[in-house]
Amino acid sequence: MSLSRVLCIVGPTGSGKSQLSELVTMELGGEVVSIDAMQVYRGMDIGTAKTPRALRRCPLHMVDVVDMGTPYSVSLFQRDARACIDGLVSRGKVPVLCGGTGLYLDAVIDEMSFPKGDQMGDARRRYEEYAQKHGTQALHDLLAQRDSQSANLIHPNNQRRVIRALEMLDEGTSYAKHHEGLKRRAPHYAARLWGIEHSRERLYERIDARVDDMFANGLVSEVEQLAAHGLRESTTASQAIGYKEVLLALDGTISMDEARNLVKRNTRRYAKRQLSWLKRDGRVSWLRADEHTTQQMVARICDDWRTP
Repeated sequence: MSLSRVLCIVGPTGSGKSQLSELVTMELGGEVVSIDAMQVYRGMDIGTAKTPRALRRCPLHMVDVVDMGTPYSVSLFQRDARACIDGLVSRGKVPVLCGGTGLYLDAVIDEMSFPKGDQMGDARRRYEEYAQKHGTQALHDLLAQRDSQSANLIHPNNQRRVIRALEMLDEGTSYAKHHEGLKRRAPHYAARLWGIEHSRERLYERIDARVDDMFANGLVSEVEQLAAHGLRESTTASQAIGYKEVLLALDGTISMDEARNLVKRNTRRYAKRQLSWLKRDGRVSWLRADEHTTQQMVARICDDWRTP
């Protein structure tokens, strides 16, 4: 049986994926499926650069899926995004996947399975308490003592993944061995991937300007409102770039100017990691934004899609 076709527009944060995806979607008569680990949370709008509802020019799926306090894993995202995509295909719509969260994209378009784990289990609570008491580096050191190969694959600041790796060890599985298996996967969809690329200097300029716009458009107020409704207690949402730094400022740990600069720095670092992940995928056809106009990129992507 032939695989359903999907079109993917990828790239680092701030590269212009959303605008390009909308234009391509309107040209092809499709609908956009967001592939973003943080846009799934309701209320996290400005800090995740979610396109405001009033400005959307075509349907946008997989945003505002759950409340920020609700555990929502990549396996749940895989299930829900695939159901959405299959529904679009059945209605004759072109699914245009837009995002830069590489793991979530791969989980949707490729055959990937994930250890179940217990989102609210005793082990997770125990490791979270350990990190709170001793710090993220101590938690990473604990993983390194038990499984050095897995520890080498995970940044010490990625507390959620360090905890997941420890949980997997408790279940008798090594994160490193599981990660190795992810490299040998079959496609779930016939995916055509296009990536937007900028020079590093230009991308960083765009990121800095975007962060300034977020603060000007009410990021601090958004974080304040979410904090009043349990943002700090949400393990995942509270660690999102833009939110964790503003929370530090609201708590008096740093100034708001320092928070803004940290958001810029952390976003630039995240963009670099996104590019590294996407560059490893040999399926992506890259378009240099400084060599093509937006309309030229739209035309090239659409012509390719229409070519058998």
